[in-house]
Order: sequence, then structure tokens, then C-alpha cells
Amino acid sequence: MFALIDGNNFYVSCERVFRPSLQGRPVVVLSNNDGCAISRSDEAKAMGIKMGQPFFQLRDHVAHHGLVCLSANFELYGDMSDRMMSLAAGLGPAQEIYSIDESFIGDLAGVPDLTRRAWAIRARILTWTGIPTCVGLAPTKTLAKLCNHVAKDSERKPGSYPAELQRVCNWAELSAAQRTDILARTPAGDIWGVGRRLSAQLAERGILTALDLARMPAHAARDGWSVVLERTVRELQGVSCIPLELAPPPKQQIACTRSFGHAITTLPPLIEAVSEFATRAGEKLRFGNLRAGALLVFAHTSPFRPGPRFYKTATVRLQPPTSDTKALVTAAVQGLRKIYEPGYQLAKAGVMLLDLCPASTLQGDLLIETPTRDQSKLMEAMDRVNARYGKGVLHVASTGRPDLDESGWRMRQERRTPRYTTKLDEIPIARA
Repeated sequence: MFALIDGNNFYVSCERVFRPSLQGRPVVVLSNNDGCAISRSDEAKAMGIKMGQPFFQLRDHVAHHGLVCLSANFELYGDMSDRMMSLAAGLGPAQEIYSIDESFIGDLAGVPDLTRRAWAIRARILTWTGIPTCVGLAPTKTLAKLCNHVAKDSERKPGSYPAELQRVCNWAELSAAQRTDILARTPAGDIWGVGRRLSAQLAERGILTALDLARMPAHAARDGWSVVLERTVRELQGVSCIPLELAPPPKQQIACTRSFGHAITTLPPLIEAVSEFATRAGEKLRFGNLRAGALLVFAHTSPFRPGPRFYKTATVRLQPPTSDTKALVTAAVQGLRKIYEPGYQLAKAGVMLLDLCPASTLQGDLLIETPTRDQSKLMEAMDRVNARYGKGVLHVASTGRPDLDESGWRMRQERRTPRYTTKLDEIPIARA
């Protein structure tokens, strides 16, 4: 048996923990730089606000319909996630943290009265953190995902499913008729692992619902598409094929990308931005004890603004592979100079680190007579200083001064709430 515990409208729920006045009001959390909606309360969803909808399209709702839009506060969300996951782990002996707001719990076959225990863990999370959750229980991870979806829909849309399925849905306790009804009412494209393109291909073959998919012969899924779809079919049939990932898989790439506070039209502020992104990516690289063998840098204009379009990328090889911030920034600026062209209003840029390998695996270049000096101790000291005194206290000169944003490329976060749980000077004060 598996359980999937999922925080409801997680970013919005984190904001409501410390601002109870937001309960019952339409709330949206915006992406980096206040670009688009990435989390919506049920009230905002009822207003017709879509996931990914640009902020400029929401201004009328803010002015006339009481919509509250908040800048993303990822430091708060990450800390609240850690608290939620530590409590969710009490449901069973094995845990896979699938995302910031989702956690699979496994090895539940011997847990007595599983549904009651799930209710107790859900209540504990709500009481101790203020985060509402839903729980799906099933013999496979795919069915646990589906049961979690049913538990949420039962709560959001009364009458859509029986009331007893609200918040906690256990596949093992459903009748055969209930299981068939749930599968028949679920579009195939809503099943975990079935994307938009695959669902369109399935629809061409007359496979429209999860029930159609579950009734497909497993070998037909493999022969017609892939072993991945065969695994999904078997999971829907109750055969567990996807185990828990108790350790996160190795990263294939690391990215740091941002939209700009204002359009960038000249090279100097673009160099500052890309240098900052390479610095942040380098910190993530070292945190994962990795080195990068290549760096990709890109910049593009906004699809929503009038004017000429621009989108270019450049890839720079890093030999030997490195995690040295100075080398990463140098490569990023080198790539940026190759692709930059004046005359465009650039809205976004980013850096991606590719060809990652463990830091312990270091192979030099036989064609280079002087080996590259190891800067790992310097980078370790730099990371410790920044962790203690604040991000960017030590930085390469090409990132500019974080306290002076004369070019306007740094993120807008005018709507960000305090980081209540991680910053002493932002802890809320209760007054009598």
C-alpha cells in the first residue's frame, strides 16, 4: 500500500497560516518577478483564474473583485514544506518526497486501521502547521495519485463524489462499482504519467478515460507506445510497478532563470544578471557535490510585448568540469557576448549547467600543460560566509551591487510577505 499526502493550494495555504484574514478570500501567489499565477485558492479558481495566467490580466480582478495577489515567498514555503514532510513521515516507515507539497509514504501493508491513521496524520499536520492536506491510499502509486485527486475534488466540489471520500480516499475500501465510476469519470490525460501529447494519441484510438486505459491489454500499451505506458496500465490494474525513490535521483542539470523587473536593452545590466544567475547555479552545484562540464546561457524577449522577437542560446564547454563560481561566471559572460544583439527589449535570461558529474570524479585535460588550480576550499569559504551573513555578501564583481539596482533587472517582489519562520527580524509580533 502507498499513500500520497498533498498540501492543498500549498503556497496560498502557507500564506494563510500567518494571515488568517485571507481565509475565504480569492488569493493568488505569483511566480518569480510577479509574472504569472502559480498557486490559487479555491475562491480564485471559482473566479476563473487559470494556472499560469499573466499578472497583467489579473489587475482588473484586484481592483474590482477583491483578488489578493502575493509575490512568491519561497524561503517560507520551503521551511513550511520541511515541517509538513516531517509530520507526514509518521504515517509509515518509508517516505519519498515527490515535490515541495507532495509526499509518497510506502510499506503500509502492515499498518493497522490505515484510513484512521491517515486521518490522524492529516489532523496533526493541520494542527501543528496550519496546512490543509488530502490523502490518497492505494496499492500502487498511480492509484494513490488518483485517490488523492478524488479526495480533493470531493472536498472542493460537494456532490462530485460521495462525502465519505473527502480529504482521505482509500482505494481498498471502495466497492467495485465505486472504483469503476471513478475510473470512468477521470479523463485519461489526468492520470499521472499521461501527458497532453500522449492523451491525444490515446484519444485517436478511442481511449478517453482512465477506465479505458485500465482495460487496455498491457502488451498493447507496450507495443503501441512504450514500456512507460505499459507500467501505467498495470498500475491502474492494481499491480505495483513504480517503487518508492528513497534517495533523490542524480540531477541531470541545474538551472537558474529569471524574468527581469524591466526590459533590458543594453549589455552591461545583462552581464550583471547572467553573472548573478551563474553564481546561484554554482551554489546549487556545490550543495549537490557536483561539477558541470558545460554551461548554456540564453536570453529572450517577452511573448506579451510588442516589438521584434529575440531568442538565442549559447553553450560553453567547461574543461575540466568545475564548480568554481569564477569559472562559471566567465563562461556565462563569454556565451552571452556571443548571442547578444542590440535593439531588443529582453525580458528574461538564464543559465543552465549541463553534463553534471560527482565532484569526486575529476579528469583533467591532457592538452593543457598547466593544470587548473583547485578552488574548492575558496568556494567552500565563500558559501559559508554567505550562508552566515546573507546571500551575496561575497560575490564576483560582474554581478554588480545587490543594494543598487539602477538598471532594474533584479526581481520585483513588492507583494512578498515576511519570511515568518526563517528570519528573526521578520517574526510576527502579537500585541495585546
